[in-house]
Amino acid sequence: MYILGVSCFYHDSAAALLKDGQLIAASDEERFSRKKHDSGFPHHAIAYCLRAAGIEAGDLDYVVFYEKPLLKFDRILRSNLATFPKSWLVFREGLITWMNEKLWIKALLQEQLPAVAADRFLFVEHHLSHAASAFFASPYEDAAIITIDGVGEWTTTTVGRGTADWSGQGQNRIDLTQELRFPHSLGLLYSAFTAYLGFRVNNGEYKVMGMSPYGEPSYLDRVEKVVRVQEDGSFWLDMDYFDFHQSATRTFSDKFIDLFGPPRMAESEFYTYTTHPQRDYPGWDDAKAATNQHYADIAASIQRLTEETILKLVNHAHQTTGSKNLCMAGGVALNSVANGRIQREGPFENVFIQPAAGDSGGALGAALYAYHVLLNQPRSFVMEHAYWGESFSHEQIETFLKREGIPYEFVADEERLAAQVVDTLLAGEV
Repeated sequence: MYILGVSCFYHDSAAALLKDGQLIAASDEERFSRKKHDSGFPHHAIAYCLRAAGIEAGDLDYVVFYEKPLLKFDRILRSNLATFPKSWLVFREGLITWMNEKLWIKALLQEQLPAVAADRFLFVEHHLSHAASAFFASPYEDAAIITIDGVGEWTTTTVGRGTADWSGQGQNRIDLTQELRFPHSLGLLYSAFTAYLGFRVNNGEYKVMGMSPYGEPSYLDRVEKVVRVQEDGSFWLDMDYFDFHQSATRTFSDKFIDLFGPPRMAESEFYTYTTHPQRDYPGWDDAKAATNQHYADIAASIQRLTEETILKLVNHAHQTTGSKNLCMAGGVALNSVANGRIQREGPFENVFIQPAAGDSGGALGAALYAYHVLLNQPRSFVMEHAYWGESFSHEQIETFLKREGIPYEFVADEERLAAQVVDTLLAGEV
């Protein structure tokens, strides 16, 4: 049985292909299009998956989309109407996009894959796709599940449990019993700070995490004014500080700026007394370093709150499920610093975090959910590595380089290759 999972039209479009429950191939569309975070329909990724399996579209038994567009459209309508007329521009832009493309996902899938019967297209809710991408790729028969991201249809965070034994007996289940809903979102909160700190939303969040070690969480008390976190990890955003629910261009409000000061200029130079204690950065300026330290401290503060919130959710999941295993997915599960603390400080004996925790992994999750839950097929797959994209032999690479007239050197010895790459990087030649 071949099942193709598809995610697209937000960011990080991808496709994944299962054969009898085994992952055969998976890839982000950006790997082929060379457009970072490509959100378009994953033509190339789908073609690669079919090619890797040696099949054609007509051989597919099911095609599964990673979320339910009508539920998502319902959220967009309701949330924009709730803030109308402030939300007029974002409502207008969103309506154009949805009417042109996103509302007609099934028709588009049928158009792109005409050999697949109309009744073989399935849809799985966004956070169930995330949950399945972690649980059904893990080695556990029973696990607590946490998903955290920006927003799916309505949901932003879930806590639940997965059960599915390897014998194929009984019902495979994922029960997401507790959830938080838009606009209260840890992912969108972190993205608002990402934009404030001069980075692109859905692209630069890792840079905030990377900036945070150079600061101290000295603004944590101010961060706690914009979000209230309970002991069980649930949280509530004070929406007076945010604009992401009513603006197409701004994620934070003027009140946010009053609290934290002017936002950092996009991608401006970053150096502090911590990064360069000898003050040897070219063109060093004390005032600039002090300003940068202010931003680093804000990054450290939102990072600390994020970590503490996730740890509270993890403890709550352990208390409510009693499981010794934890599975996590969703874009916020890409925060590796928080993940390290889960491993070190959390109550779970075993932790599995889906490597493709963001929306690209939703393609895999949708396919796994369809196979194991909707079709109740037995488990046989554990995701032991993340290398599921297209690979190329030395001969293929050499042929390409010669055809394009690109000078090259082939280094067969891996140790010498590693040393040469390091030397080249240190010499600033890349």
